[in-house]
Amino acid sequence: MQAGSRNLITDVDGIIVGNAEDAQIKTGVSVVMSTEPLTAAVHVMGGAPGTRETDLLAPDRTVQKVDALVLAGGSAFGLDAASGVADELAREGRGYRVEDQTVPIVPAAILFDLLNGGDKAWHNNPYNALGRAALRNVSDDFSLGSAGAGYGATTMDLRGGLGSASVTTHRGFTVGALVAVNAFGRVVAGGGPQFWSAPFELNDEFGGLGPSQKTQPAWEPKDLAFASQNNTTIAVVATDADLTKAQCLRLAVASHAGMARAIVPSHTVFDGDVVFAAATARRRLENLDLDLLELCHAAAHCLARAIARAVYHASREPSDKHPPCWRDRFEDQIP
Repeated sequence: MQAGSRNLITDVDGIIVGNAEDAQIKTGVSVVMSTEPLTAAVHVMGGAPGTRETDLLAPDRTVQKVDALVLAGGSAFGLDAASGVADELAREGRGYRVEDQTVPIVPAAILFDLLNGGDKAWHNNPYNALGRAALRNVSDDFSLGSAGAGYGATTMDLRGGLGSASVTTHRGFTVGALVAVNAFGRVVAGGGPQFWSAPFELNDEFGGLGPSQKTQPAWEPKDLAFASQNNTTIAVVATDADLTKAQCLRLAVASHAGMARAIVPSHTVFDGDVVFAAATARRRLENLDLDLLELCHAAAHCLARAIARAVYHASREPSDKHPPCWRDRFEDQIP
């Protein structure tokens, strides 16, 4: 397998991404969509998720396509970002048709970034406007690190962020991942600088430091104080394969393996870990079992790399209550 030309989820034919941030609030929103509605599913493995319209993504539900997927900061307030996206899509005439009405289908997931030093004393929920802004910014190119839904994110010991990665499989499919990393666990091994994702790195995309020889306990008693801040890693994996909703669900389930490879510990009771899987249906499956096997492996591979890239590219501002960013601590150790 090799990384796509951009090494972003937008290497998947048809996928576009938009980010918007508010530097004063220290939060942001990311929107994933395509030129056509997407087949999508979701799988939740964290103990404290925050989501919208995820029940309809089950394979037995009536609605078969979604118009956009939203990742946002802001905890429960951030779910309003999906309303802003839906309002804008309705004005464009995009959505599920019911006689003369159009209802955009916009599932969403949120992370908790309310204690990061930003001004959260708003009079009106800002996330509707952030969702609209992110939708206006959709493109096949976008920033990583302190951007979009990862703008105000943290991990146990380093600043979190927004990450993405892609891969072209041996059988010719493209798979990509987008992730906002706000985890209870750690993304670097044994205090760093090496990432847990290092065995899966392509082209020195997060420093080329290789795997760590150090180990660490899953957590220590002092780490539990961090859990009170609440956490969550939320992601979208996408492919150009023509998948059903049931196959997208399998892709989402398999992708969580990438999260477990990149964050220690992951899927805790303090996290709301969510993965959406989306398919643009540009390439048909030729061998159902083998193609799906490879797609699931590639999705986990991409998500592990995207998580490391989120932290690797993050930056820090003087007013942050965040822990330090990876580059502040370790950039001088890059070969």
